[in-house]
Amino acid sequence: MSMDRRGFIKLTAAAGAGLALPGGLAIAAGKGTTLAVAKGPDPAMITRRAVEALGGIGKFVRKGDVVVVKPNIGWDRTPEQAANTNPEVVAEVVRMCIEAGAKKVKVLDRTCNDPRRCYVQSGIAEALKPLDAELKHIDERRFRKVKMDGRAIREWPLYSEVLDADRLINVPIAKHHGLARLTMSIKNWMGVMGGRRSAIHQKLDQALADLMLVIRPDLTILDAVRILTGNGPQGGSLKDVRKLDTVIAGTDQVAVDSYGATLFGLKGRDLGYVAAAEDMGLGTSDLSAVRIMEIKA
Repeated sequence: MSMDRRGFIKLTAAAGAGLALPGGLAIAAGKGTTLAVAKGPDPAMITRRAVEALGGIGKFVRKGDVVVVKPNIGWDRTPEQAANTNPEVVAEVVRMCIEAGAKKVKVLDRTCNDPRRCYVQSGIAEALKPLDAELKHIDERRFRKVKMDGRAIREWPLYSEVLDADRLINVPIAKHHGLARLTMSIKNWMGVMGGRRSAIHQKLDQALADLMLVIRPDLTILDAVRILTGNGPQGGSLKDVRKLDTVIAGTDQVAVDSYGATLFGLKGRDLGYVAAAEDMGLGTSDLSAVRIMEIKA
């Protein structure tokens, strides 16, 4: 199933359905964007609770689906250094997908440092060992050019396993970025781009928004268990890390990143790519118009 088709099905289905919440509360999905913000000391638990608040993983993954889970695994850093997505968050997302009956769950990223070290140092390889998931190294032969007719990008090679997935789940970390100010869900998709990614840096914000025209995740889960407040995206010093014990889940990446920006004292439109995506009609940064469910776990 193509990603465009999958995104269309997702949006039309959501428009006519309600989000079933714990305790019997229902929120009509057609009446606005919803975010679930779960807080607590157990990363796996708050991840699960955030997804449950949106109606459960079964709203996003069905039996027989091939699912790609896309964390940030770009750096040769430990979980404590907050450069990569928290391994417990990633493992819990994979576990929920398996429980929902996914045929395959693939976890992958095009790393910046040596992928063998990134996958191990991040803790993600170890966290996935007990689970029936495929932790995939990127095969440079498996990119294919995709037309997106964006404002900055007309076409670009994107990773075929992402394009061909039945379901796509974005699991970024919230952290500082020297060029983009912050990197969260929208910028996490640079990890599925082939070619010379630095070529988009001159028009980075618009290029990231353009990617959203063809990469349409079914669910986004933002890891803010630890956030990197400076010297990103690679970090290194624990002095730059702040522990928030928070996970944010939603289907609107613009809204997710706008909430994430508040963790750094910013507004969504302070980030150029958020503003560009909103201006293209790809989401909302106005958190006053978003239903935000806060969950203590």
